[in-house]
Amino acid sequence: MNNHPAPPPAANSWAALVLALAGRSLLSPSLAVALVRVAWRFRRRGWYATPPFLPLPPRDYVRWRMYTAYGDYDAVAPAEDVERYARWAVRGQ
Repeated sequence: MNNHPAPPPAANSWAALVLALAGRSLLSPSLAVALVRVAWRFRRRGWYATPPFLPLPPRDYVRWRMYTAYGDYDAVAPAEDVERYARWAVRGQ
């Protein structure tokens, strides 16, 4: 069962999520550090050998994570959820 409210339509894109997280990171440097640390953990192995040479997570993995969290392979997580996860993931390290 999905207990998460649907994000507003304008915010339902990966670009909007990145912009929202960037804005939140400017206001909270500790969030910026947490997001970078979590993003680094999710990077694709061998990312430096395959274009576009960015440490991005594998698409299939992201789709699976969205399905397990929101019940939809094409879901985009709300910024609040990403922030909460990033802060939780780096707590105590």
